[in-house]
Amino acid sequence: MRTTGVRAAAGWGDDAILPMSRRTLFSRIGGGFGALGLGSVLAEAGLLAATPTPGKSPIPTDPMAPRPPHFAPRAKHVIFLFMNGGPSHVDTFDPKPALQKYAGQTPPASIVTGRSQRGKLMPSPFTAAPRGASGIEVSELFPHLAAHVDDLCVIRSLYTDNPNHEPSLLMMNSGNMQPIRPSLGSWLVFGLGTENRNLPGFVVLCPGKPVVGPQLWSSSFLPGIYQGTHIRNDVLDPDRIIRDVANRHLPRAVQREQVDLIQALNREHLESRGRDEALEARVASLEMAFRMQFEAREAFDLAREPSANRARYGEGEFAGACLIARRLVERGVRMVQVYYGNGQPWDDHTDIENHRRHAGRSDLPIAALIADLKARGLLDETLILWGGEFGRTPYSQGAKGRDHHSLGFSMWMAGGGVKGGYVHGATDELGIQAVEDRMHVHDLHATILHLMGLNHERLTFRYSGRDFRLTDISGRVAQEILA
Repeated sequence: MRTTGVRAAAGWGDDAILPMSRRTLFSRIGGGFGALGLGSVLAEAGLLAATPTPGKSPIPTDPMAPRPPHFAPRAKHVIFLFMNGGPSHVDTFDPKPALQKYAGQTPPASIVTGRSQRGKLMPSPFTAAPRGASGIEVSELFPHLAAHVDDLCVIRSLYTDNPNHEPSLLMMNSGNMQPIRPSLGSWLVFGLGTENRNLPGFVVLCPGKPVVGPQLWSSSFLPGIYQGTHIRNDVLDPDRIIRDVANRHLPRAVQREQVDLIQALNREHLESRGRDEALEARVASLEMAFRMQFEAREAFDLAREPSANRARYGEGEFAGACLIARRLVERGVRMVQVYYGNGQPWDDHTDIENHRRHAGRSDLPIAALIADLKARGLLDETLILWGGEFGRTPYSQGAKGRDHHSLGFSMWMAGGGVKGGYVHGATDELGIQAVEDRMHVHDLHATILHLMGLNHERLTFRYSGRDFRLTDISGRVAQEILA
């Protein structure tokens, strides 16, 4: 069957004869006459697109290839240190001396809402003091990180829409409270590609499965090549960290022949149908899987790191993950997300003193990561983000715990074009609500994309008849935090 209409739409020359499946025929035939009429109208109005170059296929050969940003970026990579469970802002980066004054009292009606009237106000059991030239107050929980406070941009005015883990985890990671949208990392790789096609553009280091699970790094309706690659880092053995990435039975030359044959069949199938983003993603994924077995093993092998540098990060799975994150962005990976532990470790409902253990395991590795990136000249082009899905209540739950809190909480950024030694926004005197320079999660995402050179209103994907974006129909770039 000669398929002139399909040939012109796809951009092949006039002499090409392309096979058309029965499904494709019936899917196109119904709109064919309408398309002819529309083409005539557009041509008369001078709005018809230029004819593609004969003989040149528009099908991309590499959907992960680096793409130009919308404007000059401040950062090239993102490392998101995710403290799953929700760290307490009043016990970490937003100390509130007034909690001592009002200890045991009900929060004043003038600064509460219907979601914040439970419990009695509870002072922090941890002291805080000004640190660095900037004088930003940091909890005693982070003595090593406090030495780098002049590199931090502390955001004290974040808020989100729901105080429950599942919707807030999804909102922080995908901008939607339901598991139906692409994650931040997927949007970044979709918009910018990646600098190293031998590694995934978006890597997730999580030792198990947090609440919600893989939807937190899903590509959803974006092509599957942009989904986060989950690495279980509870075992840091390069032979086990990416299972079956290496073929134990066939030499590389034979594997290459097999991959080339399969790719040729895939390409033939793809070219017979024009654009098929799902198939394009499979083609790219297969090629990446072949290349990964060589570079991925090297990137995840911490034995190749000088022993003195490994020691600076300390011990444990989170320390190893922070070091791997540096090794990955050094090799061109676009985004690395590091989860602190499995499940909800920072979810301290019973005793907020447990924060001491979590901070003790993460403080040194985070400080080492900042210092390591700075020493290698990578901090300026790498945006580090620290925080969880929400904060915790300034009042007690039970005797010594704190409940979930979404009305005001803290995160911090470092490197990647943000002001160091700077505090953005504020909560009220008791830490209950964000009251100054309030920053919704959509604003946070818009700002991250801006730092990466992407306009959050222009980074869209048409799906189900609508142009979707990470920030939905909201989002404001926090210009005040830009260096």
